[in-house]
Amino acid sequence: MNELNLDFNKTALVLIDLQKGIVSVPGGNEVVDNAVKLVQKFREQNGFISFVRVAFHDGKDALSPETDQPKNLNRQERPADWAEFDPKLDVKENDYIVTKRQWGAFFGTDLDVQLRRRGIDTIVLCGIATNIGVESTAREAFQYGYNQIFITDAMTTFSEEEHASSIRFTFPRIGKIRSTEEFLTQVK
Repeated sequence: MNELNLDFNKTALVLIDLQKGIVSVPGGNEVVDNAVKLVQKFREQNGFISFVRVAFHDGKDALSPETDQPKNLNRQERPADWAEFDPKLDVKENDYIVTKRQWGAFFGTDLDVQLRRRGIDTIVLCGIATNIGVESTAREAFQYGYNQIFITDAMTTFSEEEHASSIRFTFPRIGKIRSTEEFLTQVK
């Protein structure tokens, strides 16, 4: 596995949907704990951090195409703090917050513009769910030409099979794969 030659001036940490209403999935606490380590490293290096959350105004702004799998019909019954970030992440005033209303963090947001204005060409990506929000964002970032590093133990999803599929088949084709520890030891 090659060392990571990262310039933190050109690298962003993008955390997908690590919010109170989502981190309750199995493995979510471990994901947040590893994400905290990444946040600390980026803060030490004065790196750009973007916290991404999914939230809705009134539910009518959510995607609702017809699908074979049942939709979450309880959107209106979410707790008031559902979209708030997990407090362990210690989101700061100067962290960049993206609110999305679909799976990927680029479509319908200004994330790409803000990264490009800062000269960022590399994204360190993690969050929940591996095969939904993280993979959708990763595919979009790949199409925009970003280099990517996927922190596999700082992401999870609803089943090990879904998680493994993204890590095994998609991510190696569009970026580099590392654990939190590997990442932290390979960057200076």
